[in-house]
Amino acid sequence: MCLRRQGSTTRARSSKPADLRVRARALLPTPLLLLALAAAPIAGCGSSDDGRAGTAAETTAAGNGDVSLTEIGSFEAPVYVAQPPSGSDDLYVVEQGGTIQRVAPDGGKSTFLDVSGEITSGGEQGLLSVAFAPDFADSGLLYVDYTDTDGDTRIVEYRSSDGGATADPGSARELLRIDQPFENHNGGQLQFDADGLLYIGMGDGGSAGDPERNAQDETSLLGKILRIDPAPSGGQPYSIPAGNPFADGGSGRPEIFALGLRNPWRFSFDRETGDLAIGDVGQDSLEEVDLIAAADAAGANFGWSAFEGTEPYNDDQQAPDAVAPTLTYPTDSGDNCSVTGGYVVRDSGLTSLDGHYLYGDFCAGELRSFTAVPGEPAADDSDLGIEVPGLSSFGEDAAGHIYAVSIEGPVYRLDPGQSD
Repeated sequence: MCLRRQGSTTRARSSKPADLRVRARALLPTPLLLLALAAAPIAGCGSSDDGRAGTAAETTAAGNGDVSLTEIGSFEAPVYVAQPPSGSDDLYVVEQGGTIQRVAPDGGKSTFLDVSGEITSGGEQGLLSVAFAPDFADSGLLYVDYTDTDGDTRIVEYRSSDGGATADPGSARELLRIDQPFENHNGGQLQFDADGLLYIGMGDGGSAGDPERNAQDETSLLGKILRIDPAPSGGQPYSIPAGNPFADGGSGRPEIFALGLRNPWRFSFDRETGDLAIGDVGQDSLEEVDLIAAADAAGANFGWSAFEGTEPYNDDQQAPDAVAPTLTYPTDSGDNCSVTGGYVVRDSGLTSLDGHYLYGDFCAGELRSFTAVPGEPAADDSDLGIEVPGLSSFGEDAAGHIYAVSIEGPVYRLDPGQSD
């Protein structure tokens, strides 16, 4: 099936070097930057009436006045922010160099987990995300994705036995180790769904152009979103959910949930509908956002590397019934270089963004949104009037508040706009 071109936006910008399109270079902090981050103060935090922790260290109102940014703190090369689903008011900020920082409601910061001795960091490698088990308040279990000292992906379970103050390094239990043929396209996102199943974003193995043709290979875990039940079972470190497309055997790896992805650096689930949204980093021409209904997600093929976005790419690859992107945008001109996927906003305080998918670009930094309708091209993609330089990630807390992360250090919460 030929994908039709849809949902494309064009934004004129000054040109950027082609290597900025490779996150392996884009995410690499410079020594001067790290020195600057080390000197940056942490914002004081409090508790507001609507449960929004934090006092604004810096608040930047959006151009339309509906949304603002509240800085909750500054960190060393942050790449993700998360919160347990219940039982904790603390936020947890993942730093690429191998630490997770715990931020208390009063603004206090402490190291929750340090795996810096276990990882390779720099470029696209490092400690990439954390996901807390749905029953974290009782079990204390959490899961991290990092590239180890050999440059391979590892999914590791840890346990906190002190109510989320720290994670015990000695509790490490490895679930998956996946060989990485190159240093880039590691994916790195971990997410739980409402049923307690763990999803793992895996890039195509790296280099450029999917040289090993992993994304459409059903026997490879690369270029996929994987789904597992992380609880040990039958002497194995995890089990396979019955609804996975290859759960009953056959030609594919049973861990595969969806395929045809280049580098799903960040993906998320709509907390209200369960719909899946993916920001898949493009090759040379098009960045893409995929949005698919929860009922249609298992077994979905998103087209890479038969297609880059909506355009044919590798002639020797086939992607029958590939899911067309909800939105694409070009990187062959302008400041855009690498899509940073976000979340469908369900924060009752952000009424103008309710039901909108929030995303951005690592280089351009501007926050954008469109109404999230699975199976339909984005019809109202627009700029919020806010920029976050070095936009490395978004995050969502247990109450549905959305956070934007800058690789340069700051982490911001999206709040209602400040009136003049």
